Amino acid sequence: MRKAWVVAIAAVGSGIAFVMLLVVGVYVVAGNIVNGVGGGAVGLAKGAVPAAYKTLVQKWGNLCPALNPALLAAQLYQESGFNPNARSAAAAEGIAQFIPGTWATHGLDGNGDGKRDVWDPNDAIPSAASYDCELAKYVKDVPGDVSHNMLAAYNAGAYAVIKYGGVPPYAETQNYVKTITTLEKSFAAPVTRVDPSRQAAGAISYAQGKLGTPYLWGGDGTADQGGRFDCSGLTKAAYESVGISLPRVANDQYNAGPHPKREELLPGDLVFFSDDPTDSRAIRHVGIYVGGGYMIDAPRPGAVIRFDPVDTPDYFGATRVTEDGAKALPTSV
Repeated sequence: MRKAWVVAIAAVGSGIAFVMLLVVGVYVVAGNIVNGVGGGAVGLAKGAVPAAYKTLVQKWGNLCPALNPALLAAQLYQESGFNPNARSAAAAEGIAQFIPGTWATHGLDGNGDGKRDVWDPNDAIPSAASYDCELAKYVKDVPGDVSHNMLAAYNAGAYAVIKYGGVPPYAETQNYVKTITTLEKSFAAPVTRVDPSRQAAGAISYAQGKLGTPYLWGGDGTADQGGRFDCSGLTKAAYESVGISLPRVANDQYNAGPHPKREELLPGDLVFFSDDPTDSRAIRHVGIYVGGGYMIDAPRPGAVIRFDPVDTPDYFGATRVTEDGAKALPTSV
């Protein structure tokens, strides 16, 4: 069975760089993604997947109805950050994080060179898609969303999904499914686009370009600091790249504009976290919201700039720092 283990988003290597503008909230994505069912109608957003793997993901992501290219891309990102050399403490290997026993049974010779190499994305990506679809067949009679059950089986094993009649009650597996199905919408080509603030979009693009960069306390991204940031250094630099000056520290950045409610968040909003929900001066962390319940942030020493969920117990609030975005907020906010 597949390992009951997930590679954290923090494992994204410093060599990974997206050029895609990952803004879930500005896209109305194809209905088959919203309904959790794959198929050939789903394409990949421009720049969503590293160019070396795009054709593979697009082709093999259409292998079965429970899968689609955006879902496969999100899964590979969650597993390894598209790092073909990823290796976990649980002995999972390669871009799709197969453990040796599973690879021995389900690994494919995707490029027809006579070898099944877990370290070669040309083999590992087709193998991940094939294994996904095999698992979807195993759990096809289980109640619930077939794609969700497929992902849960990839993480925890098909037996667990069958035993519990759906995604098993393991926090790790539930988070795995939620993360991938949320990020899936970001990797999908948009059907209808609602223009976001250009400045907000530019700030997100800047932050995306820093994914995988190691955290540095007090970091402003300067050359002498190795281009590293702390949380507010990243948000400040991201908005400076589009001509907006912000204060240096997070609790001052909170006062740099009006405060949208959680249900009013738009990509580009700054999101803040505190151990005291009543005091903005106690704010200790900030990120840039990208939609779908996720932000890009520089979380802490020892971590890298990455995607993280917004909806945590210490969520404090948000600030919209762009003029055109602020005008769209209700006057009562």
